[in-house]
Amino acid sequence: MFTLPQKESEAPTTCLGSATSKDSACSFGDGLEGECPRKPDQKLLGLYGVGDPIAMFSSDSSCLSSRGRVIKWFWDSAEEGYRTYHMDEYDEDKNPSGIINLGTSENKLCFDLLSSRLSQSDMLGVEPALLQYPDWRGHPFLREEVANFLSYYCKSPAPLKPENVVVLNGGSSLFSALATVLCEVGEAFLVPTPYYGAITQHVYLLGNVRLAYVYLDSTVTGLDTRPFQLTVEKLELALQGVKSEGVKVKGLILINPQNPLGNIYSPGELQEFLGFAKRHELHVIVDEVYMLSVFEESLGYRSVLSLERLPDPQRTHVMWATSKDFGMSGLRFGTLYTENGDVATAVASLCRYHGLSGLLQYQMAQLLRDRDWINQVYLPENHTRLKAAHTYVLGELRAMGVPFLRGGAGFFLWVDLRKYLPRGTFEEEMQLWRRFLDSKVLLSCGKAFECKEPGWFRVVFSDRAHRLRLGMQRLRLVLEGRSLVAEDVPPGHIQGSGEQHR
Repeated sequence: MFTLPQKESEAPTTCLGSATSKDSACSFGDGLEGECPRKPDQKLLGLYGVGDPIAMFSSDSSCLSSRGRVIKWFWDSAEEGYRTYHMDEYDEDKNPSGIINLGTSENKLCFDLLSSRLSQSDMLGVEPALLQYPDWRGHPFLREEVANFLSYYCKSPAPLKPENVVVLNGGSSLFSALATVLCEVGEAFLVPTPYYGAITQHVYLLGNVRLAYVYLDSTVTGLDTRPFQLTVEKLELALQGVKSEGVKVKGLILINPQNPLGNIYSPGELQEFLGFAKRHELHVIVDEVYMLSVFEESLGYRSVLSLERLPDPQRTHVMWATSKDFGMSGLRFGTLYTENGDVATAVASLCRYHGLSGLLQYQMAQLLRDRDWINQVYLPENHTRLKAAHTYVLGELRAMGVPFLRGGAGFFLWVDLRKYLPRGTFEEEMQLWRRFLDSKVLLSCGKAFECKEPGWFRVVFSDRAHRLRLGMQRLRLVLEGRSLVAEDVPPGHIQGSGEQHR
């Protein structure tokens, strides 16, 4: 079922330009029990928002269904910056004045290691079973390797079980499938902001599920607080506010390590958040796609699967994929671990549309079982290269006098450019984003992550040294008011207005 929601007049924030692909903070009633939308609790406004992904939807595609028009509109509005980049992509030899992409979260530092490993003869096995329809959960040999892999790297107190594993073609499909099987149309997941903005599309386009924002800000109120810190109190207030608008919340999404902040939740914080969810009978989706990309050991990262006792294991669902930790975003491999058999079966049924080829499943099993190569070659070198790139960008930002959150996990820094917005508006943030793109560097602006404060940007550093240097030089030119002049822009350059927030 897919319905076009009716908008309410109350709206704590609005999206600007292409950021309309993200949720603006309008609300609408769930309509499941014939209940009319309620007025929000005025005391809580500013602490939460209820997403209306199509608040600014418009389409003249008469040949498409209502669903098709919404889906096309999402593509047109959300992906314009990314399409602009691909039409004018930097190449050291063929297009040296092209766009440098510091906006898409991909690890481009270890292709040499990956190509060498994936080209070895043990990756080329072909058997009859690999060319036939598999168990939709994934071939048993792969699910066993995934369970062993997660048991080892997540440091689970007991071995994880293959029957609790489902494999799909990437994290996007996992979000879409989980939203579809856990929520009714119009229900919502709580998500702390800023967050990985593409989740909006993942849960909405097929499941018609919304996101309810727990707004965090950069204010530090004491020695024991940090910018954009999530607390149980903030979760409670946001849940109360969302309920006051007549919207049913079905779950909570946690990203750990966090995207775009680059920090982590401590084991104690995870237990508190899971305890909150249990009290309110909420499912928890824990996205751990960056778990092996923690290059600052002092952070002390712990997977949720390492906890001795989960407060509500039947409602705790853990995601991981090779796209980030192994720099394989093009291979499309993701996995779900859940102790809830009904959830696993329902998600597996959707693998008819989100499944993996048998040959890819074989390759992934070979890779995941090669613990010697992962531990002795790939992870140490990957962490060394990530840390070096991270250190370089930190130095450049310090030289420019630009504040940032240090992070230590993932491929990005959360950068504070608020001083470059005289009026401190999202319109100015979008204008700055466009100036970066016109100067041939693609970034992701804060509105794409539903950040409450205009002026924050995510800068991806996991790229080759020469591209990173050139990208930072172009960024500096914009901030110093010396953007590339017109003759430096190649003919046919299309100015984009959409954010890229992968």
